[in-house]
Amino acid sequence: MSGLSKGIRKVEVALKWDPSPAGQPPTDLDIVAATYGTDDPYGAPAYVVHFDSRSPDGTIYLNRDSRDGRGFGWDEVMTLELERLSERYARVVVGVVIQQGYGSRTFVNVLGPGLRIREGYTVLAEDDFGGVLGATAATVAEFARDEAGSWVFRPGMHGFEDDPATFTRTMGRAHQS
Repeated sequence: MSGLSKGIRKVEVALKWDPSPAGQPPTDLDIVAATYGTDDPYGAPAYVVHFDSRSPDGTIYLNRDSRDGRGFGWDEVMTLELERLSERYARVVVGVVIQQGYGSRTFVNVLGPGLRIREGYTVLAEDDFGGVLGATAATVAEFARDEAGSWVFRPGMHGFEDDPATFTRTMGRAHQS
């Protein structure tokens, strides 16, 4: 029956966290997604989608953006319409970065963080960033085409200690196990 699988088609990545305590600077987390071409799937990203941007073809976009974690439910939500993504792309890597405008912050400084990745009503992954507490950013998911061209989900959280600009350039490199 595996020949009938259409693979992952449309994914929602949702992020939440609690606001900073009164008198403290706001905590700002951002979801980012980077696409990688079939010609160099582990090289430089073809493009990166983050706050105030979307993919050139409209297949990856941010539905909700928060600068402080205030509100109910999920503070940031990104949609990836993988079934519409051009065949010239082999991978999409999704990450979360902590903005560093108020001094160096790591996930240990973020109150009540949560991540959910789902396709429709099916939850593919959930996490609280407990495995990357000393990191300033983390990759949270990878979507890659299989031999048949269908998208598959590769879970895994990998922490980084880079500034946001460096993270977006290096987040798609292969991880050492």
